[in-house]
Amino acid sequence: QVQLVESGGGLVQTGGSLTLSCAASGLAFSVYRMSWFRQAPGKEREFVAGISWSGGRTAYADSVKGRFTISRDNAKKTVYLQMNSLNPEDTAGYYCAADSRPFGEAWVAAGVQYWGKGTLVTVSS
Repeated sequence: QVQLVESGGGLVQTGGSLTLSCAASGLAFSVYRMSWFRQAPGKEREFVAGISWSGGRTAYADSVKGRFTISRDNAKKTVYLQMNSLNPEDTAGYYCAADSRPFGEAWVAAGVQYWGKGTLVTVSS
């Protein structure tokens, strides 16, 4: 049984930082590309950041580029999202995702094979 369990969400002030973690079990973690999506109330789930199976390549949504950093530790089967310079527009549920497609494929929710249940990030103004 595949499980992706996110942690690290919470309430933070504008300009603050948070680090999210996603611990995976039940899958061959090192062969999956991993990603983070987010969904704000009333909005569609959107791609935030992605990382290749090796960790050597990363991709970011324009809205978070330069502020967020995705990384992974294959030995710990964990993917991280370091979020800096947070603003209220970053408020959302953040979801960890796994799929086995090549890194160059589009990062879309429809292509995700496994989802975590999410962790809530709230940024106050």
